[in-house]
Amino acid sequence: MKKFDTKVQHLKYLALREVAKLAWNGTLAREAIGIPERIIPGNQPTMRCCVYKERAIIAERVKLAMGGDRSNPNVIEVIGLACDECPMGGYEVSSACRGCLAHRCEDVCRRGAITFNQKREARIDKTRCVECGQCAKVCPYGAILNYTRPCERSCKAKAIRVGEDKVARIDGGKCVACGACVYQCPWGAIMDKSYILDVVDLLKDAVSGAGRKVYAVVAPSISSQFTYAKLGQVVAGLKRLGFHTVVEAALGADMVAMSESRELAKKGMLLSSCCPAFVSYVRKHFPALETRLSQSLSPAATISRYIKSVDPAAKTVFIGPCTAKKAEYSDTPAAEFVDSTLTFEELQALFDSREIDINALEEDVLDNASYYGRIFARSGGLSDALAQGLRESGLDDFELRAFPCDGIEEFRVALQRLSRNTLDANFIEGMACVGGCIGGAGCLTHGEKNKLEVDKYGREALEKTIGDAVRVLPESVTLGKSGIF
Repeated sequence: MKKFDTKVQHLKYLALREVAKLAWNGTLAREAIGIPERIIPGNQPTMRCCVYKERAIIAERVKLAMGGDRSNPNVIEVIGLACDECPMGGYEVSSACRGCLAHRCEDVCRRGAITFNQKREARIDKTRCVECGQCAKVCPYGAILNYTRPCERSCKAKAIRVGEDKVARIDGGKCVACGACVYQCPWGAIMDKSYILDVVDLLKDAVSGAGRKVYAVVAPSISSQFTYAKLGQVVAGLKRLGFHTVVEAALGADMVAMSESRELAKKGMLLSSCCPAFVSYVRKHFPALETRLSQSLSPAATISRYIKSVDPAAKTVFIGPCTAKKAEYSDTPAAEFVDSTLTFEELQALFDSREIDINALEEDVLDNASYYGRIFARSGGLSDALAQGLRESGLDDFELRAFPCDGIEEFRVALQRLSRNTLDANFIEGMACVGGCIGGAGCLTHGEKNKLEVDKYGREALEKTIGDAVRVLPESVTLGKSGIF
């Protein structure tokens, strides 16, 4: 049964599963050092030059699975030992160059970096080249290729550079913790810190009766994950782990849609605050626009705050596809309401660490949110929900001109245009992951099918309007008098 898209994800999962298993048994401190040999037994290497290097890299994965370097505020870290196999030449001319007469590459290069050998084949002078890529765009043969590392290419925040030791470095001043580099690195040399041990401790205390009730707040994108089982079985598995109740973050999304629609109508221009990577990007790359950000907390933090208003002793754990959530809960106002966070990858490791076969469980029920809250999981869903929130709030006369941004590149352009007052929109929906949350780095699977699953999940909601979903909540919550807005 295939649970992950890539073998890199599976290797990461093995470290997480073993760490969790030992934590449940209370033997982690004593036995953690033996995990690498259990994951890679024998003396024959399977991926690297030698089995000893493989085990050393697994040992680093184990450290990150145990929380990583807590003194480093970044939730994304580079495993230096694993980062040594990628080319770093930038733009190079391949053997596909035919030495044509047009020499368009030479004409377009403003730095004079293109030269030719005796066969009229192009060469790039690296002392002059500024990696603009114009030559590659005009080559009729596609003979000029960009050999940028996958991590650099995937990082649209330009937070990754390569040091003299050929190891990637992450600039915390630019990184938004979106996790794109984690998913795209073919060597698994970049990994997000895990707080799975914190969650195990919370659940152990809850099960023993010594701790507080632990609520699982699940992202709506869960509908596209765990495809080998039914959603109701996943809910049952969460309760088998020790979670007291499973609540949809989508109900928090309903609450946010209601408050943001009113905030937008009042202010006239708004940037969404639902995606923590987008919020971080605005603050780090476009600080002058920070005041345009919505005052709403994210859906996960919003529903967690509500849970704690009802049960002050509660502990909440957000479970979703997002690595940026780990940064959000650790050093933003959300930390007051969200006690820890897990990715779907980590949840799978937790299930297997307790040998819980969710496919064999009876289905439980998960139905808190409306269609509109559930579609927050995909790009454009927030904008649709905001339009519905305006209608249900009696603000139909306000003209919503939404600009849904699917990925960092799109909202970088939108923010640039907003800065120059050339953007014909009054609401920017920022989703750092392509496709929305369904494309998050912490997903088990990625793809277009996930969007269809989210829309199907939305249509299955018993509550067809935002008002239907939030009608049981106190008016102070739905109107935003508790600090939502």
